[in-house]
Parts: sequence; structure tokens; C-alpha cells
Amino acid sequence: MADYRIIKAEPLTSVIYAIAKAGGSTDREAELVSTNLVEANLKGHDSHGVGMIPRYVQSVTTGGLAVNQHVKIVLDTGPLLTLDGLTGYGQVIGHEAMELAAERAKKNGVCLVGLSNSHHIGRIGHWAEQCIDHGLVSIHFVNVISRPIVAPWGGSDARHGTNPFCVGIPRRGKDPIVLDFATSRIAQGKTRVAHNKGVELEPGTIIDDEGKPTVNPRYTVIPPYGAILPFGEHKGSGLALVCEILGGALSGGQVVKGPSDGKYNVLNGMLSIVIDPGKLGTGENLAREVESFVAWHTGSPPGPGVDKVRIAGEPERETKKKRLAEGIPVDPNTWQEILDAGKRFGLDRAAIEKIVG
Repeated sequence: MADYRIIKAEPLTSVIYAIAKAGGSTDREAELVSTNLVEANLKGHDSHGVGMIPRYVQSVTTGGLAVNQHVKIVLDTGPLLTLDGLTGYGQVIGHEAMELAAERAKKNGVCLVGLSNSHHIGRIGHWAEQCIDHGLVSIHFVNVISRPIVAPWGGSDARHGTNPFCVGIPRRGKDPIVLDFATSRIAQGKTRVAHNKGVELEPGTIIDDEGKPTVNPRYTVIPPYGAILPFGEHKGSGLALVCEILGGALSGGQVVKGPSDGKYNVLNGMLSIVIDPGKLGTGENLAREVESFVAWHTGSPPGPGVDKVRIAGEPERETKKKRLAEGIPVDPNTWQEILDAGKRFGLDRAAIEKIVG
């Protein structure tokens, strides 16, 4: 990886922590933001990693992201929670929302939580993993209020966000199942990463501003904009529609109604269903049957060019192990954006480079 900075997780976390602190965040907020973003990089999702901090800095300076906010409880019946994120850092709002949901799911067996008006909540798998740490199953539907970036199936321009869907399933004494994906062909952040790297996208991933196929990622990063296509044709587009309505409207928030007016940088809504298998009375059955099916699933003979059949979440864990040992690659453009972001908050290049060493 010529010209890439290879940075260990600890100093990279310290850089993001310092930038968040310089922007006015408390120690706890800076910790949650920095560890969340670096965790995304560790798990191979650079689209949701430290490359987001320049966007956050811009949002703070333009009023789209409010520092030091905490989730507001709008309604709490025990098994039902409605929450307002108050445009706070999604890394804080998401964490607090899932802690509240886990507490109530353990008490009542289930918690249905609608979260609205959170600033970018990052990799949704992070929240499923938080629920897994409590021994809970979770299902998440998410929408994105920002510049529309994804075309509906059969359409020729962008009409909605990448609208992720996620499911987390714990396993006793073994690595969990974490299914987490955007309903677009790829996450918007991955097109930004490709643009920063100067590489093309796979054919069939995006269209240009005239609705024509292109492999140039600039059409999702700088004007004139095109759109990312949905994954799975009408199936992915249908799931995106559901995520928009459940994550945006049923949660108590907004849905995309037209082109971005520039008022918000990125807002997320999320509808989460958090389940305690023990309270449901199926905990033992779940534990037994999960292992039976995982064994059957992974026992399929690998196809050509594949070393083994994996479960959802396994590639991320393999990448994390590798990057913890070797470091996290950061492309030159992203690193410069991080340096520029620090400068906007009063941190000069020398201060940041000193942290990295």
C-alpha cells in the first residue's frame, strides 16, 4: 500500500479523541466517538471509520451536529421506548439508546425502541454487538436524512439514503452472528474511500448524473451527483423502502421528502427490536438450534477460490485481528482530511503527527 499511513489502533484512537475534545466534547463523548470510529476501521469498514471525523467537524461548525447531547426519553412504557437524539453525536446517542433498550428487554423480555434525530450513528453492527454483549438478539431498521444518494430500483436518480438493515444473534461461548449491510450496492462511504484512493468502482454499482452506468466514484462524492444502485435489484430497493418508513417514520422521526436543503448534514432514525431469548422461553432452544444450523451452514464444501464458508460477522473479526497486529491503513487523502479537520478545531499538524509518532 504505497503512500498509505499504517497507524496502530491506539494512536489513531488518540488522534480522533483529541480532535473531538478540541471541538468541545467531554472526555466521555470523545472516548465513545474515537473508539467507535476506529473499531469500524479495525473491522474493515473504513467507510464508517476515522474518515468520518472531517464530516463531523464540518457538521459541528455549521450547526448540524450538537456536542455533548444525551438521548432524550420521549416515551417509556417499559417494553416501548421513543427516543430523541437531539442531533447529538450518534456514537453517544446510539450507545445510550441501546443501554436503555437492553435494560428494558432484560426486565420485560423485549424492547421496541424508536430513535429519531440522531447525528450519524455509524456502523449499525456496533449496536447489535452492544446488545449481544447483554446476551440479547436485536433487529435494526435505519434511515438516513441527508442528500439522497441511492436510486430506487428502476429509477434514474437518487431518492433515499443507504438505509442499513442489521441483525445480531449471540452464541454461547462462540463468536456471534452479526448481519449488517446497506441496502445499496455499497455504502456511500465506500464510494468516498474509492474516490480518495483514486480507484474505480465495480460496474453496475452506480449511475452518473444522467442516469447512465459509470464506474467513476466522483458522481457520489462531488457534483454533479449521480446515485448508487440498490443491492439485489427490487429486493434491496424494497427493503430500503421499509427501512425508510420504519426507521424514519415509525421511530418518530422524518423520511426523505426531496433533495437536501442543506439544513442537516446527516441524521439517522433507527427502529430496533431487542429480545431476551431467556424471557421468551426459547433461550435453550436458540442456543442448541443456532449451533446445529451454523455447523450445517459452514459445512458446505467451499467453492472455487474460497477457503471456507463463513457466517455473518466473521470477516470483520478476521480483519480486526489482522489490523490490530499490523495497523490500520489510511490513504493520503483521508489523512489530509483528518489533519485539516484537526486544524479547524485548533490542532496543528505537528500536534497530530506527534500523537501518531
